[in-house]
Amino acid sequence: MTKRREFTPDFKAKVALEALRGDRTVQAIASKYKLHPTQVGAWKRQAVDGLGEVYTNGAERAGRDHEAEVHD
Repeated sequence: MTKRREFTPDFKAKVALEALRGDRTVQAIASKYKLHPTQVGAWKRQAVDGLGEVYTNGAERAGRDHEAEVHD
């Protein structure tokens, strides 16, 4: 039976950043790290989708967390 590999958030960020740079193809990056190209593409998409969170201030983030608690 094959054990499923687990990757750290730092590793995923490193691969996603490399894909975002565009210096190499997704296929080349996948080959370099022995990953499936779909996985590299997914991490790249997640990085782009999460960029907005980087630029929110703490008050906005805290407010959204509080709203989630109230609506649960």
